Amino acid sequence: MDILVCIKQVPGTSKVEVDPVTGVLKRDGVDSKMNPYDLYALETALKIKEQQGGLVKVISMGPPQAKDVIKEAYMMGADEGALVTDRKFAGADVLATAYTISQGVKKIGNYDLILCGKQTTDGDTAQVGPEMAEYLSIPHIANVLKIIEIKEKSVIVEMDMPNTIEVAEIQFPCLLTVEKGIFQPRLPSYRKKLSTKDREIKIITLQDFEDKDEKKYGLNGSPTQVEKIFPPSINNDRETWTGNGEQLSFKIATKLKQLKFV
Repeated sequence: MDILVCIKQVPGTSKVEVDPVTGVLKRDGVDSKMNPYDLYALETALKIKEQQGGLVKVISMGPPQAKDVIKEAYMMGADEGALVTDRKFAGADVLATAYTISQGVKKIGNYDLILCGKQTTDGDTAQVGPEMAEYLSIPHIANVLKIIEIKEKSVIVEMDMPNTIEVAEIQFPCLLTVEKGIFQPRLPSYRKKLSTKDREIKIITLQDFEDKDEKKYGLNGSPTQVEKIFPPSINNDRETWTGNGEQLSFKIATKLKQLKFV
């Protein structure tokens, strides 16, 4: 089985500046890490490989330094990796990102199963995986809690719906986004680090795509534009009240009126 895992390099801190003109994160000089949710997708792929055999490939979209997360994936057990990178991809919203990665997936070729983390910690939209599946014209299931059974031509999964837990069977090739905790991610291996330090990372740019229309990528291809983005203000003001229940409830009610919450 050929399994493709989508991984992303995200800021390792919440203290990231925002470009006031484009509204995108300034990632230069910021400590980065693999998106935590993607670790669960990668672990799921490695578990399936151990049981079923096959290859685990990873794909990431980002600047050249995003190679680091692919190297980390190698240290965990991934077999191949590709980085989709081009200045023309910068500033992409979720739709342009999904289209860009789907073009990269087409360039990579064969796959039976695509796995994505539920969402990324720098965007939290949880939209890229399903949108990719739509662009690739393959079935998909989001919020997968458990892989129940892998058959020759399909997989049975347990998924988290708003009010219920449901079981569904989906045909290959397909895309799944997995929930946090589906498996406990393994730690990178130092031995694998040594053995994979020279392993190739395939670089994919706009010129490698089937669709080379620049208007579909980056800021140009993003139908949603950030109107304004800013860090939340920090308020450390606090008051300590004492008294019995009746006195405290009166103080709370008075304060809420002062703040015009009621």
